[in-house]
Order: sequence, then C-alpha cells, then structure tokens
Amino acid sequence: MLRARKGDEKAFIELFQQYEEDIYRTAYVYLRNQEDALDVVQETAYRSFKSIATLAEPQYFKTWLIRISISCSIDLLRKRKNVLQFKPEYHELMTSGEEENIPLSLSLKDLIDSLDEEEKSVIILRFYHDYTIRETTEIMEIPLGTGKTILYRALSKLRKKAKEEDLYGQ
Repeated sequence: MLRARKGDEKAFIELFQQYEEDIYRTAYVYLRNQEDALDVVQETAYRSFKSIATLAEPQYFKTWLIRISISCSIDLLRKRKNVLQFKPEYHELMTSGEEENIPLSLSLKDLIDSLDEEEKSVIILRFYHDYTIRETTEIMEIPLGTGKTILYRALSKLRKKAKEEDLYGQ
C-alpha cells in the first residue's frame, strides 16, 4: 500500500486487481451493461491511481474504491439519462433457456430500478456487498441517521412494489 501511495504503478495495479471484480459487479448492478461496467472499472482505476495519495486511512482502500465506482456509475447514468436504450441482457435472459428464472430476474431488476440513486446505493452496499449500515453511510459520506432513513424508505418501497407485482403477477 505504501509503495502504491508513493506512485508505484505496479504496486497499485496489484492492489487494485484484488478488488477489480467487486468494482465490476457494483458497476454492473447500476448500469446493467457489460461494456459500461468495464468502462467504470477503467475509470475507477484511473481516478483512484490519480488520487491514492489522498487516501487518509489505507485500511479503507476497498470501500474507497467502491465509493469511486458508485460515483463513476452514477456519472455515467446521468450522462445517458436522456437516451433511451435497449437493454440487451433482457434479451439474453429471454433466449438463455433458463425460463424458470426469468420472472424473478426481471422482477428483481425492476424492483431495484424503481429506487432513486441514493436508495439504490444503500440497498446495494448493505445487501449486495454486505456492509453494515454504519459502513454503508461512511462509504456514501452521509450521516448514520440519514442512511437508516434511506434504507427503511427503500425497503418500504421494495416491499410495496413486490406486493403490487405479486398481486398482478398471478
């Protein structure tokens, strides 16, 4: 870590590669597109290498990288917000032959997509990456009380939406 913080590119790459898969998965959950998720991994590597010297506490390197990847993902979503895009993974799911998983997969994606960016971030960090609510709020740089409120609001929305889909899906 010390070598990476001093600008050693090889040391940084070795360190970054330990968390590359987590960064990709985080980006993919936000973007639902392999190429965009890979772009976020690349942008996260660039931004983190450029500013690693500013990392105050090296033990939080992974959470710092995740925060950067979320920021990059949200930036990319904002850039393409006004562009309507076909989601190829939905088509891939439909043609994959695993038909019994399609409704659940689409349902979960639809549920998560119904949340705003803050709510989505809290849910992903809390349940997908298994961070505590305190760690989640530290990553997002928001007060603990605000994080709890966002979590409860998001869970409430998800429950309500799941019940609605269950009623209409039968």
